[in-house]
Amino acid sequence: QILTPSLPPVSFILRQLGPNRGGFFVSPAEDGGVIFCGNQPPTTMPTRRAFLSQMALAAAPVVEDAGRHTLICIFLRGGADTMNLVVPYADDSYYKARPTLAIRRPGSDTVASLRLDEHYAFHPALAPLEASFKEGRLGIVNAVAVDNTSGSHFECQDQMEHGRSMDGAHAGGGWLGRFLRTRSSHTGGPLAAVAIGTKLPESLRGAPSVSVLEKLQDISIHSTSDKSKPDAVTAALRAMYGGDVTVLGETGRQTLDLFEKITALSAGGQAPENGAEYPKHRFGDGLREIARLIRARVGLEVACVDLDGWDTHFLQGGTDGAHARNASILAQGLHALETDLKSQRKDYTIIVTTEFGRRIYENASTGTDHGRGFAFFALGENVRGGRVLGPWPLMKEDEVLPIGPGGVQMGFDYRSVFSEVLSGAMGLADASRVFPGFKPEKVGLMA
Repeated sequence: QILTPSLPPVSFILRQLGPNRGGFFVSPAEDGGVIFCGNQPPTTMPTRRAFLSQMALAAAPVVEDAGRHTLICIFLRGGADTMNLVVPYADDSYYKARPTLAIRRPGSDTVASLRLDEHYAFHPALAPLEASFKEGRLGIVNAVAVDNTSGSHFECQDQMEHGRSMDGAHAGGGWLGRFLRTRSSHTGGPLAAVAIGTKLPESLRGAPSVSVLEKLQDISIHSTSDKSKPDAVTAALRAMYGGDVTVLGETGRQTLDLFEKITALSAGGQAPENGAEYPKHRFGDGLREIARLIRARVGLEVACVDLDGWDTHFLQGGTDGAHARNASILAQGLHALETDLKSQRKDYTIIVTTEFGRRIYENASTGTDHGRGFAFFALGENVRGGRVLGPWPLMKEDEVLPIGPGGVQMGFDYRSVFSEVLSGAMGLADASRVFPGFKPEKVGLMA
């Protein structure tokens, strides 16, 4: 499923593909052309000119320098308890409020937290990320939040992905979609933006082109003839566009070049480099596909992938249980990608966000309920890491709570953090084009 409001003609082929489909059927025609008819065998043959006219939306050529840097956006769906990921071990109220869920202070035993500074420590499941933090490539911003006090997953996710305030007007599309439209030429190829999964995230709404896929093998062309080989199919496509000297012909040939590269990647079964081992989980599989796309230099500018299962109202667990398992998958996945792309670390920046954090106190079901502020992660060569930024505006249980969820209150509007990442990593000069009407506060996260 590839959503493409502006693609070159051949990219229509890719647009027909997606998970659980049989691919795009291609059948040689008598005059050397081909018949395109979705995932069903051909019935009628459109004329070449009619086909070109149908496909000529807004041609998007593949450019050599597209995707020189990729922003990888990881969304922890469900409202992650980042207080147990970045443990405030220096605050006694944390331990009083969580008698069974709190992570032990650094050095206390073999499952204790891992010290980051005089106030914070990592959950032991985040041990694979410890080196990145100490080397200064992993930075954390605490008390990031949306200004939404509803405590609703849907409302907070929707607000964050559309890049707006609680009462603000809709700017149109998602924040990443608007960012991609700020690019000087607006000519990202079919793989300029990729969402790993089966549906389009709201953050990418309005992008010039978006590809939604679970794995590279989802992008394929199947012939109606068992005897036809991929090379023969590609040759038929090239024959159709080879004699066309118009922009349509040129963009068609450029897109075929990109398509052949993806086909080679899919068939090659390239193993991760440097001994990287991705977790055996769909999140790990998604990161592995993103790494392959970055290495292949297909023009990838933004990649989105989710890690679900963070709504831990019941039996959350401390150093084991559902929350710890998710933390381990997250850390192993990030570490594997860092290892896999060790020689290309300058080519990407990773951000990890969630819709809200959790309350400081554990509930009667040994879980945690919806809170406000959360810890935001950024990983990359342009990150001023090795620090936990932001205040510790804890709303204690015995204080009079404001309307809405308690816990860590908002220290930074999420748009300030997103704006700084787009500026420092992706070269965005004017944040108002992505977050209209908002004036970002300096965070200090990016170099």
